[in-house]
Amino acid sequence: MSFNIALSGLNAAQTSLDVAANNIANANTTGYKQSRAEFTDVYATAFGNIDSLGDSVGVKVAAVSPLFSQGNINATGNALDLAINGDGFFVMSDQGSSVYTRNGSFSVDRAGYVVNALGQRLQAYPALDAQGTSFNTAAMGDLQLNVSSTAPNASTTAGISMNLDAGSPQLGAGAIDPADPATFNYSTSVTMYDSLGQSHTGSLYFRNVDAATRSWDVSLVMDGDSSQTTTVQNLTFDNLGQLTAAQPLNFGSYDPGNGAAALNVDFDFTGSSQFGSSFAVNALNQDGYSTGRLSGLNVDANGVVQARFSNGQSAALGKVALANFVNPQGLLALGDSNFGASYQAGDRRLGEPGAGSFGVLQSSALEASNVEITQELVNLISAQRSFQANAQVITTSDNITQTAMNMIR
Repeated sequence: MSFNIALSGLNAAQTSLDVAANNIANANTTGYKQSRAEFTDVYATAFGNIDSLGDSVGVKVAAVSPLFSQGNINATGNALDLAINGDGFFVMSDQGSSVYTRNGSFSVDRAGYVVNALGQRLQAYPALDAQGTSFNTAAMGDLQLNVSSTAPNASTTAGISMNLDAGSPQLGAGAIDPADPATFNYSTSVTMYDSLGQSHTGSLYFRNVDAATRSWDVSLVMDGDSSQTTTVQNLTFDNLGQLTAAQPLNFGSYDPGNGAAALNVDFDFTGSSQFGSSFAVNALNQDGYSTGRLSGLNVDANGVVQARFSNGQSAALGKVALANFVNPQGLLALGDSNFGASYQAGDRRLGEPGAGSFGVLQSSALEASNVEITQELVNLISAQRSFQANAQVITTSDNITQTAMNMIR
């Protein structure tokens, strides 16, 4: 009997050694969770505990359980490296089957999907608007980046806030000629875009018509082509230098001559003034943009994936989905830092980073292994001592058996 008991002890010590060795081997594995060997004693009993012998007959491995304590978060500089600070798992699609991981080392495959090293696709909630204020949390799917060119947007409005010097020379009524500086006091320009995404320069010329009534004529010339007639508009100010003319102003349409639709832009001068200081443009903007390609990504703490494009635009692509379980230690270890759902883990709960019990995300960072090397070395020593002690039991039992055999002789 003692041989079998000691043998079970040797097996238990070997399991402890294996678990400790595996932990040490994965000390630098991203998202790895330390495992712990759990043992129970074994008693020899009959069915229904009848005629119990009451003697222990050894030890057995009850479970090898992962410990889901938080690992250190280390910065990497890669925008698609994600770390969960708190509870939860990334949800990955493995050809339609869901697996779960804390390893946030992601990249983009040839189709634009965000994947891990195994090609499993990161799951996210699709965005319902480009601003990233609303997501469809009932339809989790593969997160895909837009790798094609985005369509251009033709300019339709422009906003200009400026100051026209009240002390400017009065030029009186008359035509504005861009080629003759004597016909205008000031000028500025704004870049606009047609329906094909081609840029055009709109030059605005300001002529002080009447200093007494604080009246200014404004003319627009597109791409330096004054052959296309535009309507001359007028700005007026009150005696406090505040704009009184109705806004916006429209100078008429302009044919780009490249097959694009005619440009027709409303100019809003709200906020402009006529004070006794030098001419200055304080704000200038318009709503058009050219075609653009993906130039960068940003993932915020709430999991919103925001794409930046070369034309200065941005759009929300989705929100990273997280999963959690009542008993994470009941998850099945699948290898490759992945876990699978199980009956012991309980039902899966899906959610968003930062909501409820789910942790927040940290972009450009990875969660390191939670293995404590010092503790594992101590565990190795303990397992070694246990192995030696059980081996000594077998040696002692063998000596006793040998002595008994000698007595028979």
